[in-house]
Amino acid sequence: MNAVEAYNLLHQGILALSRAEAQGIRVDIEYVQNKKQHLTRKIERMEAKFHRSTLYKHWAHSSGKNPNIHSNQQLAHFLYKTKKIKPAKTTESGQGSTDEEALLALDIPEMEELLRIRKFKKIRDTYLDAFEREQVDGYIHPSFNLHLVRTFRSSSDKPNFQNIPKRDRESMQMTRRALFPRPGHQLLEIDYSGLEVKIAACYHQDPKMLEYINDPSTDMHGDMAAQIFMIDKFDRSKPEHAYLRSAAKNGFVFPEFYGDYYGNCAEALAVKWGEIPKEHWVYSNGVLVEEGRTLAKHLIGQGIYNYGEFVEHIKKIESHFWGRRFKHYARWKNTWWEQYQERGYIEMKTGFRCSGLMSKNDCINYPVQGAAFHCLLWSFIQLDEEMRKRKWRTRLIGQIHDAIIFDVYPDELEQVLEVTQQVTCKKLPEAWKWIIVPLEVDAELCDVDASWADKKSIPMPV
Repeated sequence: MNAVEAYNLLHQGILALSRAEAQGIRVDIEYVQNKKQHLTRKIERMEAKFHRSTLYKHWAHSSGKNPNIHSNQQLAHFLYKTKKIKPAKTTESGQGSTDEEALLALDIPEMEELLRIRKFKKIRDTYLDAFEREQVDGYIHPSFNLHLVRTFRSSSDKPNFQNIPKRDRESMQMTRRALFPRPGHQLLEIDYSGLEVKIAACYHQDPKMLEYINDPSTDMHGDMAAQIFMIDKFDRSKPEHAYLRSAAKNGFVFPEFYGDYYGNCAEALAVKWGEIPKEHWVYSNGVLVEEGRTLAKHLIGQGIYNYGEFVEHIKKIESHFWGRRFKHYARWKNTWWEQYQERGYIEMKTGFRCSGLMSKNDCINYPVQGAAFHCLLWSFIQLDEEMRKRKWRTRLIGQIHDAIIFDVYPDELEQVLEVTQQVTCKKLPEAWKWIIVPLEVDAELCDVDASWADKKSIPMPV
């Protein structure tokens, strides 16, 4: 694609997204106001309980005043300077971290309580407040921007539609419970499956990666789980092995693809996912690998007796990952970085150019993230055009990175799914010949008049 085609993509995308903004999404204001009041009472009770704790009293005594429990700076000073606790994680500046992962790793009950207080305050003050503030006649109309993100992805504001909680179930239920389709309609979410991995493969064309993508019988994350956790007969149908597969996927494969290194991956795999401490290991430590057999017992049986040895094991896994399993991918990363250093810019498959100061990770990730979003934007434009041409009552109402959100008229659902499947998985690769891998989308649907919190997976047409 050239610069003119890139401009046209943005121009048409702005018009399609503006129509989605105009449609908006219905918000239950009564629920929002009641939930905010409920959360306020809950937060007040939890804060009062926290203030009675021994930890808070020590904190107040050591500081000589009542500390602000929501100040990360004050909390870090108390935990790591006053109490001399070793940080589980540090910031880029080398200071002890106070993010959720770091505080949970300290295994201090009061920190869990503080994190829940923070979570409820964020739900109330960031999400529900925004719904109430931005609604007009019972609808919010989020803005979608195509000119603010350096990777040429989109952003959203007033309110930020792309930041509404999804992974944390409690937060998701409280926030998405406020959002509804138009009366008599239902919400539909279509999400590209593994899009960034597939678009990355279109750049580096690593034979092993292409084999994983093109052959449904292969399982990259399962293979990595078997290698990382040294399981000879790996079976993803077993709940324990399925969990370890998720650990390998989210604790090693994706972090490595995005530029992380073995040290952080080892910590994520052992402590966060495996639930084994960094300190002395005993047989009872960790999640189950098989019935009655914990991860610590299994690793010790494989000759890994402590956390330090596990880190060295993951270091070898990383070396094999880039040196043998995906060596063409590794070579592309180095070549791409060298070209940027020579030119001062990188060019995407979709005709866009990123320039300016970039790290190696930026240089490698930006073209993938940008081009992946452009696949969604192209699909969004085509679907918007099809709906207007067919005079459907179904409307597009937003997008979240790799997902498109519809307000569907139930009688049109079957047609919407068929057209969406055609546009996203067939017409897009036909239009952009550089897409050399099969594309897939997943669908989640809410019942008629149900909130966005109540979506369920449904099959896409073949």
